[in-house]
Order: sequence, then structure tokens, then C-alpha cells
Amino acid sequence: MAVENAALSVSTKAWASRAADDVVLYIGRKDGQHIVHIVAHLKAECSSSFLAIISVVSMIVLLLTRYASRQEIVISCKAGVDRASGWVYRRAMLSHAASDRRTFAIISHPDAGKTTLTEKLLLQGGAIHLAGEVKARGQARRARSDWMKIEQQRGISVTSSVMTFQKDGITFNLLDTPGHEDFSEDTYRTLTAVDSAVMVIDAAKGIEPQTRKLFEVCRLRSVPIITFINKVDREGRSAFELLDEVADVLALDVSPQSWPVGMGGTFAGVLDFASGLISRPEGPSREFLGKREADAGMPADVAEEAELAHGGYPEFDLQAYRNGDLTPVYFGSALKNFGVSELIDALASYAPPPRPQPSDQGAIGPEREEVTGFVFKVQANMDPQHRDRIAFMRMVSGTFRRGMKLTPSGLGKPIAVHSPILFFAQDREIADTAEAGDIIGIPNHGTLRVGDTLSEKNDVRFTGLPNFAPEILRRVALKDPTKTKQLRKALDDLSEEGVIQVFYPEIGAQWIVGVVGQLQLEVLISRLEAEYKVEAMLEPAPFATARWLKGPIDALEEFASFNRANLARDRDGDMVFLAKSAWDVGYQQERNPKVAFSATKER
Repeated sequence: MAVENAALSVSTKAWASRAADDVVLYIGRKDGQHIVHIVAHLKAECSSSFLAIISVVSMIVLLLTRYASRQEIVISCKAGVDRASGWVYRRAMLSHAASDRRTFAIISHPDAGKTTLTEKLLLQGGAIHLAGEVKARGQARRARSDWMKIEQQRGISVTSSVMTFQKDGITFNLLDTPGHEDFSEDTYRTLTAVDSAVMVIDAAKGIEPQTRKLFEVCRLRSVPIITFINKVDREGRSAFELLDEVADVLALDVSPQSWPVGMGGTFAGVLDFASGLISRPEGPSREFLGKREADAGMPADVAEEAELAHGGYPEFDLQAYRNGDLTPVYFGSALKNFGVSELIDALASYAPPPRPQPSDQGAIGPEREEVTGFVFKVQANMDPQHRDRIAFMRMVSGTFRRGMKLTPSGLGKPIAVHSPILFFAQDREIADTAEAGDIIGIPNHGTLRVGDTLSEKNDVRFTGLPNFAPEILRRVALKDPTKTKQLRKALDDLSEEGVIQVFYPEIGAQWIVGVVGQLQLEVLISRLEAEYKVEAMLEPAPFATARWLKGPIDALEEFASFNRANLARDRDGDMVFLAKSAWDVGYQQERNPKVAFSATKER
């Protein structure tokens, strides 16, 4: 790409002091996205910064010439002129940290093959050497991204996992989300921490309800999506029918990047439009082992379909994809390794680097020097032997170094982060540094909660991580009354994770838990027993939903005086109205116009 087409903007700032003259020259795209960072130090005996400016500009011209082929260029230069020094040196340091991160999630309906695709991506990225199929038997081959006991028993994902791997100089941060609708709240919060998503669709079933729900969450945040149509080695719907369904149901332009050579019994590989090569199945298992051939051997009908698809659908447009208006579509089979390497290449080439995140000060971009981030998930007991508690933080800006002090917005005083963790499901290693886009874990003992902002100066708050009103409410009854303290600790931990919400009634001693879906209740009972050694039962509660109350103090007090039996406090001490039905909510809203009944609460 020619330099004159790179949409460059230039600004210079100069400061003069008695000891040194500093010149900072910044070149970047007009949208301010930070891609390449170059620092130059110059020392020379001179009486002004003019010589330094000339030197820096000369170096930038050379660098622009060298990197002119890049689609996006941002260069930040700093020149220092020190009169006390009698010699000249130059040093350029390229940091691709911001551009080399791809933080993405995989979304799908249950059983579309999301967890299997996650395993194969990790396998291709060299992170693991044996992918454990979800249906495999024995402890040695469980899915690595599903580490919780109930996940391994049922073959589903019930909690978000974070996995980091590297390939061809790119660092991928993969967030494996629960596909089951009962865990949509956890999934929603996870999607606030990603820059792009991979949508997995079953070739036999097409777009299913949960796929559509998760897509709408992505659309709300303008998250760009790459579509992977899975299981083309089995009998399924026609490729044209699947593409048209994505276009019609999701209102997206589709751009097929590959094409299945037959399906089910006639499956003979996948054609890659970019290279013109067909990935061929081999061996008794009919999986892809690396054999690629030119398209000369395609059946006539498949060749005609591929030509029609390649010419009839829109060409891939990077800007339309990153705006969330177009999705590139890849056909494949995660189980048989078809389309997996092409998907990784697409993420590396097309998926955006770390994007700005919304805050109370406007969007905060990765080029900001101050270290900032937000906690989008808390997970307790990833290692049952150590009773640990890990806060997952999405790095938004700056370069984090081990041992730094950051101030959580919920605490107000700085904490030293001595043991930041990089994740591979429940396996982990200590991270010495982390850049914008990375997901790091911070061990803590209850000081960090979901929604907390961490920063060096404690002057920014990231937004967009809400609590949702529960749709199922149950009372918790202990089988052993002496374990009340352990139950309180367990419910507090699990509510901070976002697995459940806990409400403490104004009248009555039994605590009430609220969830979005029935399966969350089963996870609650399973984890209480497995991790906290607490046996409990769930009893019906006389309430159907909950609403957070806001308004003038006198209006809230008047409302409370008439509805004390229906009031509770959440874990933050905020007042909650427990309603017996949706009609009850509407009735109380009409009678109390000064009180706001909110179905969401910012964490």
C-alpha cells in the first residue's frame, strides 16, 4: 500500500528545558488506532531541538518506506537532545504489542461444535498436543476448555474459559463462552472483553435460537464476526441455503471464503477461494492431514456452485467486516480439522487489534500510556486444592509489568499485583508483562469484583457490565444448619462470579438466589457440594422476578413502608423489589411514579 494512501496524520510537540530538548512526533491513522510504536533516542550537542527534529523526520521517512506495505501505520517517536552528552546515538524499537493481539470469543448454540473447535484451534496453535473430544471416554481425554466437574460430566460448557496461545508472531486470547442460554449473563459479560467473535453454525441446523441471541449481543457492541459453518462432513443443508439464512435472519452481508466439495456421504474436501486449493480427507477417519490439491478434480456441479458463490456474493471488505456489516464465511469440520487453519489465518489477518473501550471519560484506546483494565469475570476454586479466587482482567491500555500497583474502583486504595496469571483453561503461568488486549488473572481474597476498573491513577471507570434481573427465584435451605457460615461464604463467592444473584430479605431468615436459567441452579448445588462441602436444597419462593429500586429517599421510604415483605437487599446493600409477577411490577410502577424499577444494574 502506498504511503500516500495510508491516511496519515502528523503532529509534533516540543518541550525545551535547560538539560534537554525533547521532541515527540506522532504519525498515525486519523481514527487514532495504535498499530506500530517506534521510540527513538538521539543525543547531540546542539543549542536547539531543530537538529533533533530533522533527524527524527529522516528516520521516519526510512521507516515509512520500510513499512509502506502495511495497511495501517501508526508511529510514535520521541527524540531527546542532551547538551551534556558529547556523542550521538540512534536506537529504534518496534513494539507490535497492540497490533499483535487478537482477543476473540466463540459463540454458538449448544452442540454446534464450539468446544471442539476451541480444542482444534489450540491444537493448531501448538498450545496442546492432544485434543480431547467432548464425547471421548476416560479422564485423559476430557475437553481441556471444560475443566469443571459438571462440564466434564455433561459435555457442555457452563463457565467462560480463557486460553492464550501464539502462532506466527500473533498472540491469540480465546474466550470460550457457555453456549447454553441459561448462562447468557456470563456470556454477555465475556463479550464485553473481546474485540471480535467467531460464530459457529451447525450445517444441518443453521441458525438456532441461542446463536441469534448471542449475535444480537455482538451487534449491540459492534463486535465483528467471522462465521464458521461446521460439520460439513455430515449430511446437512445446502451451502447456498445456509448463506442466505445468515444474510436474511441476521441482516448481514455474507462473503464466502471457502466452499464444501460435497456434503455428508459425498464430502471430498473444502475449496479455499484465496489459494484455489482443496483440502482433501485422508485415512480411515477421513480427516484433513495436510493434503491440498488444485481444483482440477472437482465434480462439475460443485465447480459450478463454487464459481457462482465466488462471483455472486459480495467480495470481502475489511472495513465493512470491522464495522459489523459483513461476515466472511468459512466452511469446515472442526472434528476432522477442515477449515481450522484458514480460520486462524483469517483471525490473524482480518480481526481487529485491541479496540477502544467505553468509559465515563469517553472511549479509552490502547495507545493510552496509563495501565487500565476492567474485571469482567471472577472465578473461585479453579484449583480446588488451593481454594483460589481469580479476577479476570481485560487490559485496555498501557503495558502492565509484574509488581505494579493498580487501584480498583471498588476499593479506592492501590493493590500490588505480584502474581498476574496467563491462562490455559485451568492451567496457568505467571505473566511478567501484559499489553492491551491481553486477559490476565489477578489472585485476590474478595477485593476485586466483576465490573471493577483497575488503573494507575483511579480516575476512569469502564462501563457496560450490567447485572440482569433474574427470571427464577429460589429459597436456599441447609440440610445441616451448622453450616450457615460456609453457605454465606459460598453464596457470596458465586454471586461475585456472576453464577447467581443473592438477595437477603428484609423479613425472614432464608436467603433467596436468583438465576436466569434452570441449569444455573443445578450448577449451584453441584458446586456447593463439590467446592464448599455444603449440602443444600432449593425450595420454591413466592416471587417470580426482581427489580432494583432507585429514586428520592422519601419516595423509597414510603414505598418500603407498604411493601416490607417484598423487599430485600443485594450483595451491595441496594434495595430490591421481589415481585410475584410481571403484572405486580407494572402495578407498583403505576402507584409509585417517583420510584424507578430497573431490570438491570450497572456493576
